Amino acid sequence: MSLENQWPLPEHPLFHILGTMKDCKLGNREFTSDCYLIAFKKIKAGHIMYGRTRYDHENGSMFFAKPRQIIEMKGLEFEEEGFMLLIHEDYLNGHELHHAIEQYGFFDYETDEALHLSPKEESVIWELHDNIQNEYNNNPDEYSRGIILGHIASILRYCQRYFKRQFIDRRQLSGKTVSRFNEVLKNYLGNHIIKEQGLPTVNYMAEQLFISPRYMSDLLKQETGKTAMELIHLTLISEAKNLLKLGEKTVSEIAYELGFESTSYFNRLFRKNTGTTPLEFKKNRLN
Repeated sequence: MSLENQWPLPEHPLFHILGTMKDCKLGNREFTSDCYLIAFKKIKAGHIMYGRTRYDHENGSMFFAKPRQIIEMKGLEFEEEGFMLLIHEDYLNGHELHHAIEQYGFFDYETDEALHLSPKEESVIWELHDNIQNEYNNNPDEYSRGIILGHIASILRYCQRYFKRQFIDRRQLSGKTVSRFNEVLKNYLGNHIIKEQGLPTVNYMAEQLFISPRYMSDLLKQETGKTAMELIHLTLISEAKNLLKLGEKTVSEIAYELGFESTSYFNRLFRKNTGTTPLEFKKNRLN
């Protein structure tokens, strides 16, 4: 892991902390890891895109990856100041972070959806990094692993807070995600794509917005309090109500028109969201 990039060998077989170098060989390549990766970088050249919006990288950026996730970086050169934490899955065994780490959605973001830190935020992250490094390098004992994982847990909690701040900043730069999401969904329904391709998926919607599915859902959750799938369902139910009110088509015909593979699934989803079946809704509206 270390020789090719001139990094020192790890002190622990399941955990490693290292700094970045100007001649770091990670740029312009795809790679995977057996570890959770938490990285802080300062970019000297190149850029990262959030959808179609270009961001300034004078400040530091953080990105996260989980085991066996493909990481891609192109055209990037890094300053000396930066670090990476490599945490093997087994290092988390028996610690609360073993399950808690799965709750942090940003491990499913793409590398071009990095977290951009303000100078104040950078100082918080660096302080936690220094605490980890001191524990890692100085007389490790039976308490070291718990202390290190405690600091890592703090980094993740702070980053979750900072991502929430970034979602608000991003919305101000590129417009509300929910507005663009609704526009894509309206087009999907209005152009009858739904009849050919079936129900819209979260992956499809994310592709149209040029962001990863998890990042899109977290943005929408921040803006609306609902996930992408919940918003898709609400739109479908709203359209179903409109068609049922018109009374021109049967429940089965409406289910087919809205891309449902079966009437039973349509009935379950409708009842879940309205408390009544499509047929009952139709009868009540027509009486």
